[in-house]
Amino acid sequence: MSDRMEQLIQEHRLIPPGSTVLCAVSGGADSVYLLHRLYCLRRELDFTLVAAHYDHRLRGAESTQDTKFVEEFVRLCCPAERLYTPEGPGKELPGVRLITGGGDVAGEAARLRQGLEETARQMRYAFLQAAAQEVGANLIATAHNASDNAETVLLHLGRGSGLRGLAGMPPKRGNLIRPLLTTSREEIENYLRY
Repeated sequence: MSDRMEQLIQEHRLIPPGSTVLCAVSGGADSVYLLHRLYCLRRELDFTLVAAHYDHRLRGAESTQDTKFVEEFVRLCCPAERLYTPEGPGKELPGVRLITGGGDVAGEAARLRQGLEETARQMRYAFLQAAAQEVGANLIATAHNASDNAETVLLHLGRGSGLRGLAGMPPKRGNLIRPLLTTSREEIENYLRY
């Protein structure tokens, strides 16, 4: 395995063979990178990949554009592919299926009297868990990267966290996996340029 993401997956056995992985895709660089790299690894690591996009409906037309972008990206960049063997054409790997959802985050935050970010996270993760159950996914991959992890450590340090909080985010918690925790934003951007 060659890059940091692959090394982290192997080191922590994040994706056992035969798994179904639901990849959370916002449309931003990190999640697009994660989806495409998982798409490229699915044959080697023997897992099924499904994408999921949640529209928080916080940015009007921009939110709608994010959804359209994710739909187009999945259609164009994650199609079905035929596996070839020395004997000839082998089995076909299906294209990536996309599950979409959305909710009125602002309305729900007002109703609950809590912050937008917290409400958005709660609604997004509830959607991801429901989507995973719908498609039979045993894992949900999120695109938290090395920078996010460093930010989390600094936030915990500022709050006076103990040693546990200084460890940052774990690569796996329950059915959530974070294959990008050791991948830098620079690596992600370089990959996406090509």
